[in-house]
Amino acid sequence: MSHELSITRLIDAPVDAVWRAWTEDTGAWFCPKPWQAEFVTQELRSGGRSTIVMRGPDGEENRLEGVYLEVVPGERIVSTDAFTAGWHPAGPFMVRIDSFAAEGGRTRYTAIARHWTQEAKDSHAAMGFEAGWNAATDQLEAIALGLPPVRGDGAA
Repeated sequence: MSHELSITRLIDAPVDAVWRAWTEDTGAWFCPKPWQAEFVTQELRSGGRSTIVMRGPDGEENRLEGVYLEVVPGERIVSTDAFTAGWHPAGPFMVRIDSFAAEGGRTRYTAIARHWTQEAKDSHAAMGFEAGWNAATDQLEAIALGLPPVRGDGAA
């Protein structure tokens, strides 16, 4: 895809742990430190709302609103800022696709940012996409590695 940025990593944790880290501790890993993310609204289902406030070390604040287009537990999360709650069109920046695949007891994690224009892609790259998303993925992996395994009887 011509307007796409992506990272792919092999995370040394099983898919269920990476999925749980992504979905249950999203604010703890979503942006590279010293930035912090607060998920004000996270309706993790197709059509569900997402409201994130990212805060920088010097008081910067960036509010992001969007919707989840597709959520397939343990496999994929697709979201966009092209719409806000109630399917109201917004000034789109990207569609985000996070995918999780089992690979030898570990997780092949891919995060894709698809942009509407080359300018938006170039802007995102210049903001530090590769370094930032890889740093966030390092944080995601650290959380996943610290989670207890899920037992077959439903207990953690």
